[in-house]
Parts: sequence; C-alpha cells; structure tokens
Amino acid sequence: MASAAWQRWIRPEVYPLFATTGVAVSICAMQLIRNITTNPDVRVTKENRAAGILENFDEGKRYSRHWFRRFIDGKRPEIMPSLNSFMADPKED
Repeated sequence: MASAAWQRWIRPEVYPLFATTGVAVSICAMQLIRNITTNPDVRVTKENRAAGILENFDEGKRYSRHWFRRFIDGKRPEIMPSLNSFMADPKED
C-alpha cells in the first residue's frame, strides 16, 4: 500500500510543487525564528517576562530597520525598471 502511494505522488511532475512548498516552509520557519530570537516584544524566558513592559525604543528600531529594509530604502518599487520605463514612458520625437 505504501509503495502505491509513493509511486502515485513522487513523480517528476510533482518536484516543482515540493520545491515551492519547501521554500515557503523555510521562509515561514526563518521568520518564526527571527521573531522568537530578536523581537523586543517576545519574551521567552521567565526572567524577561517578569520585567513587564519595557521602554526599549532603540531595540524596537533596530528590529524594524533590519538589513533588508535598509537595503531597499530609496530604491524605486520596480522589479524591472528598464522594461517599465520602456513600456510606460512616451517616446520623444
């Protein structure tokens, strides 16, 4: 019975589905680990939970301004800027 299910689901046509699902699960796990370890609002240990509400604005700013957000600051929100300008900008005669 197990070999029949194996032959039914594990085919070369299904590999892209497994790959995209694996990437999505990896991204979710990465975000979960990031939130648990670096989010200033999440307190896992008992000592940190006993501290109550902290006024740690610097830590919150560091969390919200992570490296990727600083990298994309000031860039135009376009995936293909040359193609966008080619399609949208009028031709000058």
